[in-house]
Amino acid sequence: MAAEQNSIHGLWRNRWLFILAATGSAVGLGNIWKFPYITGENGGGAFVLVYLFCICLIGLPVMLAEVMLGRMGRQSPINTMTAIAKDAGANRLWSGIGWMGAVAGFLILSFYSVIAGWALAYIFRMAGGMFEGASAEVASTTFGNLVGNPEVLLAWHTIFMVITIAVVARGVNQGLEKAIRILMPMLFVLLFLLLGYALSSDGFSQGFSFLFSFDFSKLTGESIVVALGHAFFTLSLGLGAIMAYGAYMPSDVSIGKTVVLVGILDTLVALAAGLAIFPIVFANGMEPGAGPGLLFQTLPIAFGQMPAGTLFGTLFFVLITFAAWSSSISLAEPIVAWAVESKGMSRAHAATWVGVAAWVLGIGTVLSFNLWSDYKVFDKTLFDLLDFLTTNILLPLGGLFIALFVGWVMHKSDVAAEVRMSNPTLYKAWMIVLKFIAPVAVAVVLINGLL
Repeated sequence: MAAEQNSIHGLWRNRWLFILAATGSAVGLGNIWKFPYITGENGGGAFVLVYLFCICLIGLPVMLAEVMLGRMGRQSPINTMTAIAKDAGANRLWSGIGWMGAVAGFLILSFYSVIAGWALAYIFRMAGGMFEGASAEVASTTFGNLVGNPEVLLAWHTIFMVITIAVVARGVNQGLEKAIRILMPMLFVLLFLLLGYALSSDGFSQGFSFLFSFDFSKLTGESIVVALGHAFFTLSLGLGAIMAYGAYMPSDVSIGKTVVLVGILDTLVALAAGLAIFPIVFANGMEPGAGPGLLFQTLPIAFGQMPAGTLFGTLFFVLITFAAWSSSISLAEPIVAWAVESKGMSRAHAATWVGVAAWVLGIGTVLSFNLWSDYKVFDKTLFDLLDFLTTNILLPLGGLFIALFVGWVMHKSDVAAEVRMSNPTLYKAWMIVLKFIAPVAVAVVLINGLL
């Protein structure tokens, strides 16, 4: 662009705060349960190798492009894409990348807050000894009573949305930065404690084998698509969150090296979560199921039957809540930043309006689990519909368009000046990935998600 500008929202004080913030955005509810499970189901160590290959070949190059766009524009994703598209002499429809990401983040925030509210509720249920010696029936009934009660579910949804917006309302330095300084170190400490607890359990060797044994017979074409899809989604690409965080990155920080560190940290957290969860599951002779059932029905039984299980079970749900909290503030940031820039709102005013709107939409997700569970569109509840629309359509499309825009539309001199790669061969390889490899790969993920 013609001249560098500074973000009106402020800048991260140093490189490591961006790394922690981006990692916090990437590490969420899905990372804690989904990655370990799909790893075990798709060949363990063999799947990890494929996943790491996808992270390096597709995920990190697209993430680098998204961070670069954010830092170049120094605004919300919506205004950043509008300005850069205009500067490149491109069709103004390319600014839709920013809108797509901001809308996707807003929609996800609306239902993410409801699911995160479950984890928040379980902190108190676990701490209160509700699962000490509990049977499978008790665990199932407890979970059913939570999601089946719209008033209780709404209360936890409200609490989680309030603590999310309270952080975003205070801005980059006083809000996001301070929260990240606390949340991410605590997340790492809790994960380390739970990992140590799992290491002492009888099921550690079985859990380790479940995750890391090389079973190439389970590695299929579908496994590769799953690895590619998760590599893309786990880095929070196409949401606008990484572009917004990139806008606050200091100019003297290397984008390439920083993005690589985020990818490494995100993967390590996912693997550590698997090593913390599955030994506990196997030590109690339980089947490692996927999704909410694992977190809210299987694991509470396991913790309830183990020595000091109440303490470590409580810590586990604190960990889940922290992971969800760090992700949710990144989901709200793009649309809040846009409201401040374009509507002249104060930070607190914009965050409040976004929070209230997401909270109202989230009521539909609350009711999807109880009163509206029988009302479906295309055989999906409102929650399922929002999840499908964002995960399978908006996110892949956002990543696809980012790769195409940077690879084919932007002035190469602008890209090179912002990225500042010292190795010309590496730069050429990155551009080849953005132009040819990433669009095809993301299109495969998109088509697979739709089918």
